[in-house]
Amino acid sequence: VQLQASGGGLVQAGDSLSLSCAASGISVRNYVMSWFRQAPGKEREFVSAFNRGDMNPFYTGSVKGRFTASKDNAKNTIYLQMNNLRPEDTAVYYCAADRQIIRSSYSRPDAYDYWGQGTLVTVSS
Repeated sequence: VQLQASGGGLVQAGDSLSLSCAASGISVRNYVMSWFRQAPGKEREFVSAFNRGDMNPFYTGSVKGRFTASKDNAKNTIYLQMNNLRPEDTAVYYCAADRQIIRSSYSRPDAYDYWGQGTLVTVSS
């Protein structure tokens, strides 16, 4: 299984950035697919997740209204469109996948079997 995250970069506050996570060895249709982020010196934080077989993601409160997750089953890829970025959004962004995880554990990094390598997003003020 491979999750290949890409799209990070250096932007200014208020800018937008789009991340991708291409999966191989699994079908994103049949897995819980999530985005996490980890800021320097902080714990890994849940950002958004798709339930298995669902096209409607849910989000953590701090990104609601600014971030939009999407999924393309045909391309076996998930995306994270990030708008109105803030300096506090600076982090390494990871995609994660798990087939068996239950809903109450979606925000727990230790509950996921598969992780991408992460892509760095830096937002300057």
